[in-house]
Amino acid sequence: MPHEANTFYTLLRLHAQARPEALAVQGATQRFTYGQLLEEVESRVAHLHALPAGTVALALDNGPQALFWDLAALLAERPCVIVPPFFSTTQFQHCLRQSGVTVVLSEAQWAGPLAELGFTPPAADGFWRRETAATAASALPAGTAKVTYTSGSTAAPKGVCLSAQAMLRVAHELEAASRPVAPQRYLAVLPLGVLLENLGVYAALMAGACVQLYPQQQLGMGGASQVDFKRLLGAIALSGAQSLILVPQLLMGLVTAIERGLMPVGALRFVAVGGARVSPALLARADAVGLPVFEGYGLSECASVVALNRPGATRPGSVGKPLPHVEVRIADDGEVLVAGSALLGYLEEAPMTQRWWATGDLGYLDQDGYLYLNGRKKHQFITSFGRNVNPDWVEAELTQRGTIGQAFVHGEGLPGNLALLWPLSPDTNDEAIEQAVQQCNAHLPDYARVHAWRRLPAPLNTSEGTLTANGRPRREAILERYQTLLSDIPL
Repeated sequence: MPHEANTFYTLLRLHAQARPEALAVQGATQRFTYGQLLEEVESRVAHLHALPAGTVALALDNGPQALFWDLAALLAERPCVIVPPFFSTTQFQHCLRQSGVTVVLSEAQWAGPLAELGFTPPAADGFWRRETAATAASALPAGTAKVTYTSGSTAAPKGVCLSAQAMLRVAHELEAASRPVAPQRYLAVLPLGVLLENLGVYAALMAGACVQLYPQQQLGMGGASQVDFKRLLGAIALSGAQSLILVPQLLMGLVTAIERGLMPVGALRFVAVGGARVSPALLARADAVGLPVFEGYGLSECASVVALNRPGATRPGSVGKPLPHVEVRIADDGEVLVAGSALLGYLEEAPMTQRWWATGDLGYLDQDGYLYLNGRKKHQFITSFGRNVNPDWVEAELTQRGTIGQAFVHGEGLPGNLALLWPLSPDTNDEAIEQAVQQCNAHLPDYARVHAWRRLPAPLNTSEGTLTANGRPRREAILERYQTLLSDIPL
């Protein structure tokens, strides 16, 4: 067992010995103490050793069982894939083919796609099996503990191979970052198939906290970007959660509810936010209502979190200081480079050999070592006045103010910036959208402002290829699909 995995296992045993009756995992209908958690995981480790060799796939909703099998795969040194529930059937099958999966635990919805891939229906233990070892399994880089899939900008997600060492280092640093406020109840809001959430759960277990793992539907979460905020906010309030991880749109819903008096800050002590750019205006609103929000930054290729604001070391506008186990420097063209926690390689590509990973993000470090981001290098466009604009920045400002749900900004070679917009509520009229645009513009320099916009005829979505699987705009596809609409907008 790798050193970091053995250390994690030892820590779980210490929790079980010192506090055997302390609650470790709480699901919709089941509760497990630290003593029981250790028993559940150890029995699954033994079971995995008896299964056919190859990668293990988990296509399960959030809950204690998904966590136990994930931990067992880590400790049994079985490469594991946790498939995000919002993946399409095509993406699901691509993941299993590419990563050499031979055994699968899944929800009933995946029965048809599994049968098409040649898996035999599950026996008493619930595993679908493919007895012939997939050739892709032997292609995994040595030491691969998890294959996490990043949606990128194409329909076929890329398999990122990570070691136990890389993941558990990040989890350890997340636990250390929250230690000053000592949260003891952690609510998993995002699917475990999202690496950031997966490691957030590990960090909570390292701290000896109670991990609350409820089905996504119970939390009001559906697909990559569908949220029933009433249900989600109710779940947060009822759970008594002291810490959680959110993406910016979920943070906006939480902040708005607190502002309107619909719920209190309550027990929350540590709310990490990441996954996309966060508007400084939204962070200021969170601060004004007393919500303890800590913005961070990372990417799957660097085992998720690279930098994080934390209690006692927060700088508004930045994504925090790099975590202790990584180094960050800025290339001559402004690109952020990271060393110390890189992937082992992509599936079907050469192993990772270079020390520094080029993130594709633009940014800078201030004199105190805080990292600031300026958007994606490949998304940056140049206006006809020669000004560089990163649309991620403008889109974050537009969508995190409570009126606009989706925004696409374009200005390559143009005298002004154009936007295609879709409101959070379909009932929102154009006057309200215009007001939101003007409020956003008031906080932007003139070259970054939206000079003209049009309402999208329908929301961007994954089925039409205008959104990635995790809800980010596919820019080339949007430009192609809405070329006529954009060209008809007068400047």
